[in-house]
Amino acid sequence: MSDAPSHRSLPARFPGQRQLRWASGLVLLAYTGLHLLDHALGLVSLAVADLVLALVRGFWHGAFGSLLLYGAASLHLVLAFVGVWERRSLRLPATEAIRILLGFALPLLLAGHLAAMRWAYEAYGLDPDYARAIRGIWSPRAAAFQLCMMAAAWAHGCLGLHMALRARMAWRRMFPLVLCLMVLLPVLATLGFVAMGREIAWTGAPAQMPTAAQSAAASQVARTGSAVYLVLLALLLASRALRARWQRAAPQAWITLHYPGRQLRVPRGWSVLEASREHGIAHLSVCGGRARCSTCRVRVNGPASALPAMGHDEAQTLARVKAPPDVRLACQLRPLADITVLPLFVPGAREAAGRVGRERDVAILFVDLRRWSGLSERQWPFDLVYTLDRYFEIVGGAVQDSGGTANQFIGDSVMAIFGLETDLPTACRQAVAAARLIGQRMDAWSAAFEREFGQPIAFGMGLHAGRAVVAEVGWQDSTTFSAVGEVVNTASRLQDHSKTSAGRLVMSVFVAQQAGLPVPPGEVERVNVRGRGEPLDVLHAALA
Repeated sequence: MSDAPSHRSLPARFPGQRQLRWASGLVLLAYTGLHLLDHALGLVSLAVADLVLALVRGFWHGAFGSLLLYGAASLHLVLAFVGVWERRSLRLPATEAIRILLGFALPLLLAGHLAAMRWAYEAYGLDPDYARAIRGIWSPRAAAFQLCMMAAAWAHGCLGLHMALRARMAWRRMFPLVLCLMVLLPVLATLGFVAMGREIAWTGAPAQMPTAAQSAAASQVARTGSAVYLVLLALLLASRALRARWQRAAPQAWITLHYPGRQLRVPRGWSVLEASREHGIAHLSVCGGRARCSTCRVRVNGPASALPAMGHDEAQTLARVKAPPDVRLACQLRPLADITVLPLFVPGAREAAGRVGRERDVAILFVDLRRWSGLSERQWPFDLVYTLDRYFEIVGGAVQDSGGTANQFIGDSVMAIFGLETDLPTACRQAVAAARLIGQRMDAWSAAFEREFGQPIAFGMGLHAGRAVVAEVGWQDSTTFSAVGEVVNTASRLQDHSKTSAGRLVMSVFVAQQAGLPVPPGEVERVNVRGRGEPLDVLHAALA
């Protein structure tokens, strides 16, 4: 086993690359979105678009706005260079490759626009209003270039946002609407741009146009900025090529990664995920290798000297999922010597069918019949089948009527999930309502059951809420939709605890708080739940 330190020993005091890239990207996406929205207002009128432009420009041209915008742009570009330098392999999924190419093309696309508008404003006081901007590019070629520039900036930002959030259920649920807005905004911006151009041509709106000398100076600034950027980009790519050539020529710069049934020789400095992708080993990575998820995690066996210290992003992600010390993220781990790695989430037919598990806040309800073993000894098997069918019908119907999903029927127990399409407070309210409804319907059936089988109905329930992974689990065609995580185990243990409880339902105080139920301090019991490191505060409900 690896001698790697515990993830909890690496406190996160400063933002890592992930947080910095995320924050700077959001600033740039907000700027681009406001720019497109302002263009779209040209469908109303040139005056309205110019009025809003003046308000927005007042913020972005101010000291704070300028620092925020150009600081975010500079930081985002530096992080992009760092990201390319850290990558040892450029074998990428198509979506990620398109996003990166668009990002590196943007400085070249934007150079002329920035020089003609912002630089000319600072250098010559030329007002960057729509009349001047549109007159300067009102030709088929220049207008098409302007629109392509806007589309590239918007597409890069939207792709980055989607790749960052695509593993989250809320994003997946909203994605059809968000996609419509992402496509509609640049279309409306284009129409607004054309509408303003026509209005300027019809009305002859005056504009403060630059002189020939000023235009030449702005063009020179744009060419200089583009040349400097291209030189830096060329130096980056050349440095990568030199590093790769040196590694190929130096045997000591290579290490061996031992996978189950296979060994890979890769240059030192490659991440485990890059090694897997380069050599065709299936390796799941939902977030694209940015430590925004833990699906690429691997169990590592090797000396501590072979494992570099975890960065902020990796430590934060692994601490969140409470991974053991010998587990690392393949996208972040760049071994220094030979190690053995075991991918913990291996893509297969389920991932190909789009059934990758996703994290979600859910409420889990377990229902269990009491004294079933004794009843089984005295009754014919066909009578027991009838009893179970009726019991499952009552519980499943109550769960469905309350907004949940009864997903597992095992023996005489039922597991139900709430919150697949709602937020957590709503899920908890639905689960409590389902428990009440189950109690009412089981009581209504109890008298007839006692006449037929000589004993009343007895049952218990456990209810807890928290984060779990919901996915199809099983093998080949024998799969079922379920939830996996600590919350499921705890709900099951609370159902066991109901056997010695005064109430039929044992639920965590967390569920009651989320559901908006009163929590009298005198009725709270702290219990030790098997499998949990800390005691849990619970409430007992008779549901009479």
